[in-house]
Amino acid sequence: MRILGGFTYRMVQHVVAALLCGLVAGAAMAQQQPVDPVARANQGVVGVITGMEGGTYARTGADLTILDSDTLRVLPALGKGSLQNLSDILYLRGVDIGFVQADALTYAKQHNMFPGLTQNIRYIAKLYDEEVHVLVRKDIMRLADLNGQRVNVDVTGSGSAMTAEILLDAYGIKAKVEHEKQVTGVQELRRGEIAGIIHVGGAPIPLFVDVPTDSGIHFLPLALNPTLAQTYLPGQFTHDMYPLLVPADAPVPTIAVGDVMAVYGWAPRTTRYNNVARFVDTFFSKFDQFQQPPRHPKWREVNLTAEVPGWTRFPSAQDWLVQHTTAGTAGTATQARFNDFLSQTHPGMNGAMTDAAKDALFQQFLAWDRQRSAAR
Repeated sequence: MRILGGFTYRMVQHVVAALLCGLVAGAAMAQQQPVDPVARANQGVVGVITGMEGGTYARTGADLTILDSDTLRVLPALGKGSLQNLSDILYLRGVDIGFVQADALTYAKQHNMFPGLTQNIRYIAKLYDEEVHVLVRKDIMRLADLNGQRVNVDVTGSGSAMTAEILLDAYGIKAKVEHEKQVTGVQELRRGEIAGIIHVGGAPIPLFVDVPTDSGIHFLPLALNPTLAQTYLPGQFTHDMYPLLVPADAPVPTIAVGDVMAVYGWAPRTTRYNNVARFVDTFFSKFDQFQQPPRHPKWREVNLTAEVPGWTRFPSAQDWLVQHTTAGTAGTATQARFNDFLSQTHPGMNGAMTDAAKDALFQQFLAWDRQRSAAR
């Protein structure tokens, strides 16, 4: 029998066999150990900050849960308005995405509110437009009548408060601005304690739909001036939106602001970036589902390829759009309705029309599509 440094060859064989058995057993035990439940629960989670209860942000944000799968979990949370949402995206743990008015980025820059804002905020898509609601007492007939009057503009940091400041400044109105929640504002307005409220949201706003005809309050018409026209769009309130406040034959002109699905500018190849990239791919790929009942009707206004001046697109969103130039422009359902609109308004011109011309007609199409849907 051979001797190896004081050990017999057989003894060495036993030691090697024991070591091999230990390795195999260790591997088997590792395979049997359960996955860390905390790590598993947080895989693929994307936090989305939306808006206050009952508002358009909160309602459309809740629709995002249809994207949930084994690899993606969307967690919507109620927010406090566009400026606060920007802050939450930048600083609040667990928040990746937020709904923000398009004018919030410029406002925050002008007021030096958030260091590193330009580098750290991106956007996934332009969403729908939201109307500016100015609801006033019956004795208020012009915006200038709000000079020196008490006006509620929602809580500090909200998109409504921000836009109200911009609007009043643009027209030189010196109102006594208050920052109560709009539920309180409507109650005070109906009691005649304040002159009006200014609120930004996608019409119809449930809080205003139930205001009775004999309440003694009405919508104040708004028109764009050259300063506002650089950021805002023309809009209107119709009888279909607010049957108790707007006559069937007398729509009320107003202005509107675009909304943005903003996102933190995570570094590529990090876990949070990958989670958002998975969200983007799923959201864009399944966008048709957002345009079907019972999802919020505002989704029908969204054109995923629309650019937002002053904003930079999140890289994975830009890459997705480049790769799907013919298959996700505004969702298949919307595209079909848009083609129908073109065939009725510009017969025979669809194929010869430039992209710029189609984009210009898209806004006309949205109004036509809303009227057709209301007539059904």
